[in-house]
Amino acid sequence: EVQLMESGGGSVQAGGSLRLSCEASGVVFAAQIMVWFRQAPGKEREGIASISQASASTKYADSVKGRFSISRDNRKKTLYLEMNNLRPDDAGMYFCAARTTWERSLEVSGVKYWGQGTQVTVSS
Repeated sequence: EVQLMESGGGSVQAGGSLRLSCEASGVVFAAQIMVWFRQAPGKEREGIASISQASASTKYADSVKGRFSISRDNRKKTLYLEMNNLRPDDAGMYFCAARTTWERSLEVSGVKYWGQGTQVTVSS
C-alpha cells in the first residue's frame, strides 16, 4: 500500500517560516516526481512546487517563487518544503503527491498518489 504522510504544518505569524515533510512508503520513491499542492477553503487545489526524481529540476508556482524551496532525500524517502516569509494567503491544507511525468507537473491531472495533507495557518 502506498502511503504519503505529511507533517510539519502548524500556525505561524505572517513573515514566519515552516518546514513541511512528506515521508513515503510502499512506492519506489526515487522513481517518482514529487509535488506539493495546497488548497485553501473554497478554492481549487493548486500545485506550488515540483521536483524531479534526482532533484535535477524544480518548478514553482509564481505565488511561491523566491519564498518556498522544495527538496528531497531519496535515501530517507522524504520530500520537503521549506516555506519562508509566509503570508496569510499561503494558509491552507498542504498535500504531497507523486507522479511519473514532468510535463505539467504542477497540475492535478497525472498525479498517481496523494497524501492526506497537513494544515498551515498564517495569521496577520
